[in-house]
Amino acid sequence: MDTPTLLAHLQTHDTPLTLPRGGTLRWDDADLHRAAHAAGPEHYALLALAPGALPWQRARVLLQTLAASQAGLDGATRDTLARLARVLTLALPPAHVITALLALRRLRANHKHTTRTVLRFVLEHPDADALIAARRAALLDCFEHALGKTAARGCARRIDGGDTGSDYLRRRLLRFLAAPAAAPARVKALYTPAAAGAGADGAVAGAARALPGEPALTLDTARTRPPTVTATNRGDIAAALVHLYRGGPAEDLYAALGRYVDDAARAFPRFAGTVALVLDASASMRGYGEREWAVLSQAAALRMLLSRICDRLEVVEVGGDERAPRGATDLAAGVLDALAAGPDLVAVVSDGYENRFPGDLARVTATLPRAGVTTPVVFCHALFTAADDLALRRPAPSLPQRGFWHQDDFTDLLPWMFAHSPAGRPWLRTALHARLDALDRQADDLTTALAA
Repeated sequence: MDTPTLLAHLQTHDTPLTLPRGGTLRWDDADLHRAAHAAGPEHYALLALAPGALPWQRARVLLQTLAASQAGLDGATRDTLARLARVLTLALPPAHVITALLALRRLRANHKHTTRTVLRFVLEHPDADALIAARRAALLDCFEHALGKTAARGCARRIDGGDTGSDYLRRRLLRFLAAPAAAPARVKALYTPAAAGAGADGAVAGAARALPGEPALTLDTARTRPPTVTATNRGDIAAALVHLYRGGPAEDLYAALGRYVDDAARAFPRFAGTVALVLDASASMRGYGEREWAVLSQAAALRMLLSRICDRLEVVEVGGDERAPRGATDLAAGVLDALAAGPDLVAVVSDGYENRFPGDLARVTATLPRAGVTTPVVFCHALFTAADDLALRRPAPSLPQRGFWHQDDFTDLLPWMFAHSPAGRPWLRTALHARLDALDRQADDLTTALAA
């Protein structure tokens, strides 16, 4: 399974996992997930942290990671998978996690890393008390599957008798936890008989509505979009460029522009390779009226960011140049010029209006593989808003394509771009590891608060 295909699947396939009562687990893309895990457990699991991956797909990654054996994996990989599993249990809606953990029981899958993750979710989740109150029967099933029914009930009996730290509890339960002090009270709650009026699943009537719906950790920060899009509210870099193109005070704007680009670049690792950027600087990129310079400034912002994070960036301008866009669009010639630089990746940045030789880009890129050219080519749509109509703006429909209109979109755009190049795999791994480290620190803070 190649990375771009898997990443696209994680970001678009939103079918939920379901566990029909008395039936088999309904997991429509199980074969794909198993194949991707077999090809590389760490790379597969880290992709769950990619921006834009859907919650139900992340739940599938959690399920597959916990269900699979870790025999033969080195210590560093096991540590990464353990940290990622913990992050996902905190960063997914609790209902998604409970479904995945119950699916492990249905699949009869249990390993030491599974036990640790299940117990820490059931007993150490920041909302564990509310989760137990709402889904006691389900969490009890998870708890007994993780430890084994005999050991789980043995621990419960000892805790009910006042035991909080015997050798038996340490060996069978407490050693799996990071904050064992909270465990006895929650184990008691798991085994407390349902109150009068409880339903068949053991939950008090109406308690299901109390199940916390929000994750304890935030994976994808909600982006605040302006109600009305203008040329200057699409991110700091593009706004500074628009003012500069319109004749603003150059010295002040250049100083601010440098700061904005540096700030944006700090969020990304270095790309140890060559990117050839085919930058559309034709007349249509300038725009007109209130939209003047909006699209070209966003394309130029991407160019400036890539110049900071790529070891080598080759820019091929088509038409005119950034400061003086003019003429028609000949993207095919730009791609051929870009390939002459021997890049690891060619990225075409354009508004999509190919008006010199319509269809030429599609014909040229379709011919490249037959000519022995294996360099990946991707198409980045420079948009005015996310709702732009692209019906007449797809000059090469067979190319991988993604749109961007705001500086915040670079967070999704760059992983997508680099994923298409073999040279981009180390970049993607570094970026996702950095994200995991940051989320893991937040998870540690939650555990520390629980222990206190």
